[in-house]
Amino acid sequence: MFVSQSMTREVIAINKDADIFEAKDKMTKHRIRHLPVVGKDNRIIGIVSDRDIRSALPCSLLKDYDTGKTREKLLEFKIKDIMIIDPFTISLSYTIQDALMLMQKTRVGAFPVVDKQGRIKGIISTRDLLRAFINVLGIEESGTLLCIIVEEKIGQLKKIVDAITEENISFGSVLVARYWDEGKKAVFPYLLTKKVSHVKRKLKKMGYTLLDPTEWYIDQLSQDK
Repeated sequence: MFVSQSMTREVIAINKDADIFEAKDKMTKHRIRHLPVVGKDNRIIGIVSDRDIRSALPCSLLKDYDTGKTREKLLEFKIKDIMIIDPFTISLSYTIQDALMLMQKTRVGAFPVVDKQGRIKGIISTRDLLRAFINVLGIEESGTLLCIIVEEKIGQLKKIVDAITEENISFGSVLVARYWDEGKKAVFPYLLTKKVSHVKRKLKKMGYTLLDPTEWYIDQLSQDK
């Protein structure tokens, strides 16, 4: 899935010469945390976050920002003074996986999405990605997540899928992750039912090891240390 299918298209942007109050008001009104800063021809030149605004304004001033003298002083702060210049951007051809990995690497909460000329076409945030992955994984429907440890051999996933579909159970999604024991993988089928006890018994009889997904994750964390 490409970011163009998941991004927010109606971008709330701001000019570099706007004051901080305008940015703060826009964020509050639209319930957003990032404002792309655009210049000529709607080209991205920066981005400002609610964290940038909080860092720029001392708490003592914010408490009294309605008083005349304090407000006048705060109006001296412009977006161009606090924005991130030349921020990370992504193109329309990026996938949601690309965006997620870039967020993990850069620790940035939102990326402007631009065309080849650098003109802003949208913005994608952690909230947009979360919504996209919920849709991709099919977990908006009630169901049960299993964790099955399998040998890393061709055909193992097909055997599991066949065994479950024979029970007339539908899949929301199936994920495969690494497992710390050499030659093994962890398979995570999300089944669109709560009645899975008979499926678990069947898989165990087939020789598979089933773990609680939460316990598997904790186990992996301990192996990382």
